[in-house]
Amino acid sequence: MNLKRRQFLFLSSFSAIGTGFLAWMLADKNHQSADITDSTTAIAANPVKKDLLLRFVSVADTGTGARGQYAVAGAMNAYHKQNPYDLVVLAGDNIYNNGEIEKISAVFERPYQPLLKQGVKFQACLGNHDIRTDNGDPQVKYIGFNMKGRYYTFKRNQVQFFALDTNSNADWKNQLPWLEKELSISNAPWKVVFGHHPIYSSGQYGSNADFIKTFTPLFQKYGVQLYINGHEHNYERTRAIDGTTYLICGAGAGNRPVGRSEWTKYSTSDLSFASYEVYKDRIEISAIATDNRVFDKGIIQLKSA
Repeated sequence: MNLKRRQFLFLSSFSAIGTGFLAWMLADKNHQSADITDSTTAIAANPVKKDLLLRFVSVADTGTGARGQYAVAGAMNAYHKQNPYDLVVLAGDNIYNNGEIEKISAVFERPYQPLLKQGVKFQACLGNHDIRTDNGDPQVKYIGFNMKGRYYTFKRNQVQFFALDTNSNADWKNQLPWLEKELSISNAPWKVVFGHHPIYSSGQYGSNADFIKTFTPLFQKYGVQLYINGHEHNYERTRAIDGTTYLICGAGAGNRPVGRSEWTKYSTSDLSFASYEVYKDRIEISAIATDNRVFDKGIIQLKSA
């Protein structure tokens, strides 16, 4: 894969910029589309549904140990009490600013203590901040992140997840053939890929042309329905692009402004996380803010082969 290393390094150098004045000015300006069913719905307990296969949540760019992270963690805990889940996709930048594993208690174990005590399992990938110390190896080995390597796959019921290392120094030579092989042999009806960096984005960094050329053909060929990422400190959900929905959930501790693109279904700067309910024929997505509002809802339909 002919990745542009300069582009990666350039983007990574700006990863800590933009959490100040502009984000504060624009944080309350939601960008939405007509498909939103209810932008002010409060979290409510759902009756147990016999056909629910899996409920999980995702969040990214969390590891500050500051007020914003605790606010999102509190909302995640409140949602768990009403709608139990046991899986969190943690899409990178798990420890700010430099991936120092000695901060793990302050930026992970304490903020998510209520969930961890309930047996909720976090499945992490590495962000650009995480690789600044020992190339992220201590995080790969940290038991609480449940990483089988820098890239790995795991299954939950009828869902197969594929975790990627999307950093500039990733082992692309081996990772890409691995991904295609694992996708090709997967018999899971639902395939979810997650990594730290965006493929499509209306945020500060924008879409990644190299990733679009590299990943979208694979996603289309092997029926990947969902790609989850962080890096952009906002929430954005796209329409299905060649069968794949792209969802950014990087407002897990701080936020930055976000715009809209022609493929955007919903975008906002609000601190938030995303929830997913997987059924045999669909995935129902809910985006939840720190005041427990469900501000975006979307559905991914399972298309027959």
